[in-house]
Amino acid sequence: MATSMRGLTQFIADIRGARVRDLEEKRINKEMANIRKKFKDGNLDGYQKKKYVAKIIFTYILGYKVDVGHMEAVNLISSSKYSEKQIGYLAVTLLMHENSDFLRLVVNSIRKDLDGNNEVDNCLALHAIANVGGSEMAEALAEDVHRLLISPTSQTFVKKKAALTLLRLYRKHPDVIPAAEWALRIVSIMDDPDLGVVICVTSLVMALAQDNLDAYAVCYTKAVDRLHRLCIEHEYSATYAYYKVPSPWLQVKLLRLLQYYPPSEDPTIRSVLHQVLQTIMNNSAEPTRNVQHNNAQHAVLFEAIGLSIHLDSASPLVGTAAVLLARFISSKETNVRYLGLDTMAHLAARAESLEPIKRHQNTIIISLRDKDISVRRRALDLLYSMCDVDNSELIVGELLRYLKVADYALREEMVLKIAILTEKYASSYKWYVDTILQLISAAGDHVGDEVWYRVVQIVINTEDLQEYAARVVFEHLKAPSTHESLVKVGGYILGEYGHLVANEPGYSPIEQFQVLHAKSQFCVASTRSLLLSTYIKWVNVFPEIKPQLVNIFERYRHVLDAELQQRACEFYALASRPDDDELLQNVCEEMPPFPPRVSALLGRLNMKHVDTEDKRTWVHGGKEANLDRDAMKRKAEGSAPATGTSDDIIGSLAGLDLSVASKEAVDATMFPAPSNQAPRLTVGPNINQWFDKLTYSAEGILYEDDQVQIGLKSRYQGYLGQLAIYIGNKVSAPLSSFTTAIHLSDSDALSVTFAKMPLSTIAPRTQTQQLLHVECKKTFLIPPTLTVSYLAGSHQAISIRLPVVVTKFFEDVKLGPSDFFERWKLIGGPPREDQTIFPITLNNSGQLDMVKCRQIVSGHRLGLLDDVDPNPNNLVAAGVLHMSVEGKVGCLLRLEPNKEAKLCRLTVRSTSETVATEVRKSVQHLLKADS
Repeated sequence: MATSMRGLTQFIADIRGARVRDLEEKRINKEMANIRKKFKDGNLDGYQKKKYVAKIIFTYILGYKVDVGHMEAVNLISSSKYSEKQIGYLAVTLLMHENSDFLRLVVNSIRKDLDGNNEVDNCLALHAIANVGGSEMAEALAEDVHRLLISPTSQTFVKKKAALTLLRLYRKHPDVIPAAEWALRIVSIMDDPDLGVVICVTSLVMALAQDNLDAYAVCYTKAVDRLHRLCIEHEYSATYAYYKVPSPWLQVKLLRLLQYYPPSEDPTIRSVLHQVLQTIMNNSAEPTRNVQHNNAQHAVLFEAIGLSIHLDSASPLVGTAAVLLARFISSKETNVRYLGLDTMAHLAARAESLEPIKRHQNTIIISLRDKDISVRRRALDLLYSMCDVDNSELIVGELLRYLKVADYALREEMVLKIAILTEKYASSYKWYVDTILQLISAAGDHVGDEVWYRVVQIVINTEDLQEYAARVVFEHLKAPSTHESLVKVGGYILGEYGHLVANEPGYSPIEQFQVLHAKSQFCVASTRSLLLSTYIKWVNVFPEIKPQLVNIFERYRHVLDAELQQRACEFYALASRPDDDELLQNVCEEMPPFPPRVSALLGRLNMKHVDTEDKRTWVHGGKEANLDRDAMKRKAEGSAPATGTSDDIIGSLAGLDLSVASKEAVDATMFPAPSNQAPRLTVGPNINQWFDKLTYSAEGILYEDDQVQIGLKSRYQGYLGQLAIYIGNKVSAPLSSFTTAIHLSDSDALSVTFAKMPLSTIAPRTQTQQLLHVECKKTFLIPPTLTVSYLAGSHQAISIRLPVVVTKFFEDVKLGPSDFFERWKLIGGPPREDQTIFPITLNNSGQLDMVKCRQIVSGHRLGLLDDVDPNPNNLVAAGVLHMSVEGKVGCLLRLEPNKEAKLCRLTVRSTSETVATEVRKSVQHLLKADS
């Protein structure tokens, strides 16, 4: 660009030729004066504006303050020439901050470039939005950026920039982005054929999903499918193979994204994911000589190990990972050692047993003295996470030894972790006191107040420890140099329990006083205030040293510090009262035990670990700490698992169990607890009719529109079922980003899983099949919802009910007349009977449509019993409902149509009130007039 503007080229040459700064400033001031004059005179063409603004940009880059050219830069953005527009955008991004008033003038120009068909202009506008990104600009243009991202006509490089621009805006102004509303459309782009677009969109999804897990749940299947295509099917272009590793950056992002979600219950997804992880670990089993290949392979491997631990810490994959990690923590490469220690800490945070990690304890301890501080920090985290009752003394001892030579950046965190481990795994109270006092002596200024607060709290609450603590702390105070935190602990404990050791040689009251008071002259006012409280306690229990103590109070009555002076005056007044006065004794009574409370040390440690853009899914501190964290997270989200009640298993029809179910159990069944929100069902003219027909038919159309047709075939046996869903593409273009999902209102009662991962694309005029496995565990009321989404120009989503109702799991029963009526009477009337009378429609000849009635009743898998009812127009049927958890439930049905009255009486009796009601509702809905 400089070669086409001779004035700019000469200006840069003059600046570079200036030998001293004064000459440089003189040349710049001369040029700025000339530019101001030119701008003031006006009548500049686009080329001249571009040249002068470029000079201003160069001056700004050199570090000089610039206060001219802003309006001209705004005007250049509106130019139709690329070179002028480019300089204008460059000036705007460099010269204007996000709160600049000038930015309001360019919003419309940027929107015009975003809406235009020129891809280069699109990219310039996206760069400006991402670099400046003020709240007003984000609010005004976020929709336009999103439109560019999802537009089927956008070029791949525009989509990549649009995704990263949205990511930038979300990180700066998350409230501006309607993340949940855009979820399905953004996630669908993860199926884009260009891996570059997928990488950028995955980065965006990772940020959005962390704060909107439910809305972006569909990305889980997309991520697993993409990993399968990359690692197993090798579906990628050579451009994205980095030293023979398929797109390692994308693999790492996808593996990390999967860790945000709980492990999938779908066996198909779990199987595919296991295959992917096994392949990654097998590929990384032996390192090669190529460093770049190893780096890429290790990046993917460590993330795969992290996901394996997240999915199931007891799986064979994690066992393989533990062997690999043992090799990595001894590697010669610093990065590999760092990642090995960090991943092993993740394993320690989730594993049931720490034995595989303890085998390498010595190697980890040696890592504390690594030349790289980041490796030393990871070793500290790992030792903290792997500590338990068996190795606590060894690990704490090593940490104390290392504390004396540790970096200052590590010491405060080390002190907190040593204090937490010492308290959590103390084998005896004496060891706890010895270790903590040794820690306070060694760490000095790095000991926070929380540490010595906790020591005092534990000593006061543990009576057996008080005498020992007083003796040990006194010995520590005898040292020539003592840190102030130790003086505080000594003052508090000796004030409360010094009398317990006062009769022992070397611990007399005067010796305690001399040792403690000798330290006070080096302490700050707050510590001296605490020591004054210790002295007034001694006035009460050590009358022999009262004169020395009163003398100190007298002296401190005249200090300038208000707190010290007030305490000294009050304590002096108390000490001067007669010996028989009980006020002193009442004031100086021994401190009562503290109420039980959570240690403040953990809170302090968690504050040290600030959140980054990419949040961890675990914390350091072993499995127990992570379980506590997960429980607190569930409590905060208000998603505590509900406890359900279930009836006793009811016998089959052949052996009826007549025990009446409790009212609570019935209420729990009839009014299920609300679950996660179901998708909104698609509305259409024939959707309900198709669904109703399939409730008593084995195959038929489930949904059809101008683009797709969905058909269904089903078969059931006992409590198991299998559905084949046929999805046909009726248009001449492929359906891309094809996704299917099942929503269950009660997953404890019904299980629906896909037999295999669905294809992501349906070719034009072709059909694909999805196989579903169904299992009925308990009685359920709401059928599952199938959601199908795809890209066909725009994003389409269809949510329809699957005809999986409770009657599908019936098995017909053959009974004679005597057996039927015997069981009919045995079940009895309400509440196990559900009866209704409703109008029916006669056929064209004015007769009862008995064919339709028989078809509907038998379609509900109830066995029709002929020659049982004396009236030949009445239908009688019997069946048994099979459930894998609640067992079997018998059901009897009697249908009595009346041609003259055009009414029908339907009676259903069952050993389960809920089943009787559901069967009655379903049959009545299909038989009643105008249905």
